[in-house]
This record gives sequence, structure tokens and C-alpha cells, in this order.
Amino acid sequence: MIFEKIGLIDSSFQYQSDMTVVTKGNRIVYIGSEKPSEEITREGGPVYDGTGKVLLPGFYNAHGHSPMCLMRGYGENLPLDEWLNNRIFPFEAKLYRKGVYWSTLLTMAESIRYGIVSTSDMYMFCDDMIRSISESGMKSNICHSVTNFTGAAPEKNPSFKNMKDLILMYDGFEDGRIHTDACLHAEYTNDEQTVRAVAEVAREFGVPIQVHVSETEKETRECMERHGGRTPVKYLSDMGFFDSPVTAAHCVWLNDEDRQILAEGKATVAVNATSNLKLGSGICDTPKLLKAGVSLALGTDSVASNNNLDFFEEMKLFALLEKIKGGADTIVRPEDVLYAATRAGALSQGREDCGLIQEGFKADLIVVDTDVPNMQPVHSMLNNLVYSASGKDVRLTMVDGKVLYQDGEYTTIDLEKVMTETDNARKKILNSLNR
Repeated sequence: MIFEKIGLIDSSFQYQSDMTVVTKGNRIVYIGSEKPSEEITREGGPVYDGTGKVLLPGFYNAHGHSPMCLMRGYGENLPLDEWLNNRIFPFEAKLYRKGVYWSTLLTMAESIRYGIVSTSDMYMFCDDMIRSISESGMKSNICHSVTNFTGAAPEKNPSFKNMKDLILMYDGFEDGRIHTDACLHAEYTNDEQTVRAVAEVAREFGVPIQVHVSETEKETRECMERHGGRTPVKYLSDMGFFDSPVTAAHCVWLNDEDRQILAEGKATVAVNATSNLKLGSGICDTPKLLKAGVSLALGTDSVASNNNLDFFEEMKLFALLEKIKGGADTIVRPEDVLYAATRAGALSQGREDCGLIQEGFKADLIVVDTDVPNMQPVHSMLNNLVYSASGKDVRLTMVDGKVLYQDGEYTTIDLEKVMTETDNARKKILNSLNR
């Protein structure tokens, strides 16, 4: 595709106006203010008039649970432990393969609509999730969530076996659109031998780890009581977790030692601002993490605790929440926010050639309409994108050079059928629960 007369956010996260960008295959092959040569534009595909629009790297959602769209609005106004034990876990116990397939596809549709090109996804029924993700054209770092409440040896734990099998079967699937990670649901849902075993799997296969960490004060306090005063971050570090790249979701209740461990381990913290507020978990101290040198990416968590995947909402909250404390050290620049939403998320997934508008990088791009009331006037395009834009302003989403959504139309998803089948699955599960 040839994008003409379009603004863009460049690889330094600065705004450039009236640019041309050319994609061929799955790559960006030209970026410039001058007309590209005929050699570059030959077989470049259709021309897109970018007047009144801006081109961004696609968003990388660093933490999600896609099939949980079945539970959107189902567990409202509860703290995390009650939300999980009284609503979510009983519902999840009734999940089945077909329901997971359709609900994941619905989440892919919502993600594409809002400019998300890839998600770090932690859940179950991963074969069915991968089928949905593959059909949608999106990318994913997917992992099977490991829990062990019984103390069984890891090799006898079905979730541990499923995690390993997933890595063996699917890592690099669909020309690299699908990556598979090791996974620990959390410290509080596993025993020590399982935690160590997950860390060993990551080292053995050379894959990243996804894990929930210090989401609530209660979780952190009880971990310290169980493990001789060690916080979840310190405990996981002692288990060898940070020998591998880690995406640590939430990280709301940290101390200075935790932040140092995360920085030295080159971990990425997935900040889930909306989810943490909704479940009353607290606010991730992003300025302290940035000052410590920790990479920050953005996550939505599931829509059961969000309740949507509008990544512009996540960017705005990420930028605003720390400002309630006041002071210059609470200011997060728009450049930092956009970096967290794009490049940092791509790097957390091990996608080195993604997350930037740069020649040679994968063509994971979104077009945002600026010729709408909420985006005018423009004193600073960066400020408008972070504070004024909405997911509904996304006009086009491209993954690996393929347009998946444009002006209300999906190219890979039958949205009406997906919504109908997902609602059928919801009704079936509720009927089962009510028996």
C-alpha cells in the first residue's frame, strides 16, 4: 500500500506531516517527504489518501485474556479476590472449546477495531484461541496459564503439560505471527516446585515468561508471610524467573528493591491502569519504575475487568493517573506514552522488527482520523493522540502488510456471525451455571 499526504509518528516518536509511506509484502520499504521512485512504488498496491489522517505503529497489548469477553459486565463492583472466586472461576469452570473459539474471535475483532495488532494473551484452550487468532490475521504471544493448587509434581499437572506442549507445537506459527511463552498465573496460585519448573521451561526453550505480579496489597502481604518476608518480585527472582525475559502484569505494590530487580532483569511491566482501578487494586507507580530504568508497556487485561479494549483510554489513564500526586516528577511525556503503547510492547514480545514506523520493519500500522471534532484544533499532535483521540477514530488497521479493517469493514472476520455465536456461548454457560 502507498500512503500519501499523511502525517506520521516517526521512529523517534515525533510527528511529521505530509509524508509518504510504502509497504510491500509484510514490510515498510519507504518513508519520506519526497515522491518515491517508480522502482519503490511498482507493485506497491493501492494508494491511500492520508489527508487529515495520521499513521501510527499498531498497538501491542502487553496483557490480556481474550476469551474472557464472555464475562464482560458479569462481575461488577467486586475486589479482585471476590471477583475471581465468586464470579470468574465458577464461570470459567464451564468454558468449552467452541465458546472459547468464538469469544476469542470477538476479542480479535474489537482489538483490530481499536488498532491493536498483537496481544500477550494468557489463558486456557489455547489451541482454539490460536485458531481464532490465526484466522483474524492478528499477532499474539500466547501462553497457557499454569496453576497448581494440589501440590502435584509439575509433570503431572495438566496446565503445566499444556504450557509445554503449546510451546513445542506453535512457537513461530503462521510465519512468526504466533509466538508462545512460558507462563505462571501467579505466585499465589502455585507451589515452589511449579514456579521453579516454569522458569526452567523458559530457559530450556528460550522463550519469555508471562506472570501476574503484586496486583493487590493482600497478594503481596500474604506472599511475604508465606516466604519469609519476600515480596512476589523477590520470590520469583530467587526462583530464577528473571534469567529469561519476563512480562510482569500489574506490579502495583512494589518496593525499591522490587524495582531494582525488575530493571536488572530487563523485565517489562505491563501497566493495566483501567483494570487496576476497576478492581480497586491500586495505581502502578509508573514514574518510579521509569526512573529505575524498567521498561513499561500497556495492557488492557480482560474486558471482564476493563470493560473494553480501547487502547486510547489506556494511554490517557497511563499519562494521567500519577498526576494526582502532583509535582514535576509525576509527568509522563506523550512520547513515553506512545512508546509504551507500541515499541515497548513489541519488544516485550521479542518482536525486534516491530513497533516502529521505520524502513525494514514489519508493516503493523494504524491510521487515525484527525479530521474529527475531538482532534481539532491541533496545537500538538502528540498531545491530541494521547489525550483527545478515541479508538473510534481508527480508520485502518494493518498487520504484516495486510489490511484487516478499514472504514468499518473487516477483511477476515464475519462480525455479525461472531457476535451471535459468542452470545450463544454466553447463554449456554449461564444456563449450565444456573442448574
